[in-house]
Amino acid sequence: MIRKRKTKALAALVAAAAIALSGCTSTAAGGGSGSQEAIDPNNLVLVASVINTTNPYMASMIEGAQALGKKLGVEVQIVDSAGSSQTEISKIQAILAQGKKVALMVNTVASSDAPTIVDAVKQAGGYVVVWWNKPDNLEPWDVGNNFVAFQKYSGVESGECTGKALAESLGGKGNVIGLAGVEDSTTSQTRVAGFKEALKAYPDIKLLDVQSANWDPQQGLSVTQSLLTKYPDQVDGIWAADDAMIIGATNAAKNAGQYNDIKFVSDGLYPPVVDMMKEPNSPVVGETFHRGFMASSIGLYTAYLAATGKIDPSTLPQEKRDSLFKLQCVGPNDFEQYTKWDNDVDGWVSQLVDGGDPWNVQPTPLVGQGPEQLPAG
Repeated sequence: MIRKRKTKALAALVAAAAIALSGCTSTAAGGGSGSQEAIDPNNLVLVASVINTTNPYMASMIEGAQALGKKLGVEVQIVDSAGSSQTEISKIQAILAQGKKVALMVNTVASSDAPTIVDAVKQAGGYVVVWWNKPDNLEPWDVGNNFVAFQKYSGVESGECTGKALAESLGGKGNVIGLAGVEDSTTSQTRVAGFKEALKAYPDIKLLDVQSANWDPQQGLSVTQSLLTKYPDQVDGIWAADDAMIIGATNAAKNAGQYNDIKFVSDGLYPPVVDMMKEPNSPVVGETFHRGFMASSIGLYTAYLAATGKIDPSTLPQEKRDSLFKLQCVGPNDFEQYTKWDNDVDGWVSQLVDGGDPWNVQPTPLVGQGPEQLPAG
């Protein structure tokens, strides 16, 4: 499933050898960058690279990055990949070539983009935390300190949570369709796997089709329209790997006059979906809760701590370098208790920075280590 499209990284600046950290004398782990002094925050730029800006999750990631930059007093630059690996990589390379050292959080378009981006950042003497997507065999400790960490929420758990909610809402009987994200995305793959695993407990639920809608609301709309046409009056439930696509799916169902006849579940619990869940007898029956602003600020803050010498990645336990953070499974009866920080992103980011530990901040502490294992069969 991995696309062969890769762009060669442009080497920007030459990295020096092991990170000299305050109070630490250890060198980088295998493949380490050698001796490199801590970076003055005045010579640092925080960079957040997102897949697109039409997805509410990505917009939340941008908000978190900007709030962190404000809190730390460090310049922030945003990369809009526009759903293109080539655009993502070329924009990151351009920033690396500008002169300042980079602390990067990247939500990669495709898993196969990660090695190129990691190598470019390492060659430039910067620090990177990858969120959501990378090849399972690309581990930070094999690269060195410049690849600080990989971070995500469990995709399998997300798919299982929402798959069960959908099946239960249908009384264990009916036909459902699924909307996957980018095909070359470990996040999409694990969420789909978890969804299919959940359905095994419901033999009277038939999965008619799963198609990719690339994390995009417009593609969610068009793919759902196509599937509703392909299976006329047969679709009882729609599962999506994220909220952007379920927003498109609900609009397609409304256009077809089927909105109140179909049950919907998704991942993210973002404002448009929250609004739908508030409707009386809402057809949106299940969500998972996590936040883009939490992910991006955790990732960027982790990279910042490494860049400024506050942590030595080579001394961290492996679960802090290939990390799974806590995910909440919610429904119409309890979702509102999880949204309290949505109107106070600055406050949450202050809590993160003031605590000084990106792996131990509520409501999303570290709970496990990757890579995720797909369900058998």
